[in-house]
Amino acid sequence: MKQKAIITAAITGSIHTPTMSEYLPITPQQIADDAVRSYEAGAAVVHVHARNPENGMPSPDLGLIKEIITSIKSRCPAVICITTGGGMGMSIVERLAPVTQYKPEMASCNGGSINWGLFPMVGRYKEWKYDWEKMMLGMSEDFIFPNTFKTLREYCAQFAETQTKPEFEVYDAAHVNNLAFLIQAGYIKTPIYLQFVLGILGGLSATVENLMFLVEHAKRNIPEFEFSVCAAGKAEFPICTQGLLLGGNVRVGLEDNLYLDKGNLAKSNAEQVAKIARIAKELGVEPATAEEARKILGLKGIDKVNY
Repeated sequence: MKQKAIITAAITGSIHTPTMSEYLPITPQQIADDAVRSYEAGAAVVHVHARNPENGMPSPDLGLIKEIITSIKSRCPAVICITTGGGMGMSIVERLAPVTQYKPEMASCNGGSINWGLFPMVGRYKEWKYDWEKMMLGMSEDFIFPNTFKTLREYCAQFAETQTKPEFEVYDAAHVNNLAFLIQAGYIKTPIYLQFVLGILGGLSATVENLMFLVEHAKRNIPEFEFSVCAAGKAEFPICTQGLLLGGNVRVGLEDNLYLDKGNLAKSNAEQVAKIARIAKELGVEPATAEEARKILGLKGIDKVNY
């Protein structure tokens, strides 16, 4: 295990909807406030999506994103990792626009295409706050989350131009192979940062065996890397704990899991951060500060962003 581990808080994402939890941050103010509280609870990195403040629908609006990231930056030194995953139906240009425009220290970059199934959630709720929620979740039965080799090449070029560190989202073993190819082809420089994402329907399930396999698979195929772990739903804390035991970093947050423990909705991302920070300390691992995270990941620094 490491002496220091980076905790990332994934604040709101684009999976969960307002009906599912009254505590899901929606407006720029709510998202920024929750990010700052997460930093204060021990998160060195905050992972940011934007939502329409009127109805909570995932949004690519650059103005909303700017409002969120400038508010966070003005109040704490957390590393801000902006999504390029976006939401269902967003174009590649829309997904990459925050990197092009704001040149953040870090942004997500998905390692390959997968089926992305959220539709089983539809049957869990009889009534919805907004019509788009049921429609979006149901449409995912026929949705592929596209991240082609051409897209990856273009993403990597834009990341290099803005000196933004990619956080490569790995949902399956094939995504490790994709990244190994991009390294060999000269599109990515090592060391790279991998985020193993388990438990999404269409990707690898959230099991200890799958996480151990992914770590070993990456070690065999990628020369130098740091890795982090996150898991959807109830597997979040067990899998993140296993990630710490394997020498990795961890991600928690309402993007991935709405609960603090069984039957108990998390009232904020900060509650989840505080819980994983306590678990890490019990294992002898200290949460890394934001500045320590910058050194571990080789980031360009907050003074070189464009916001």
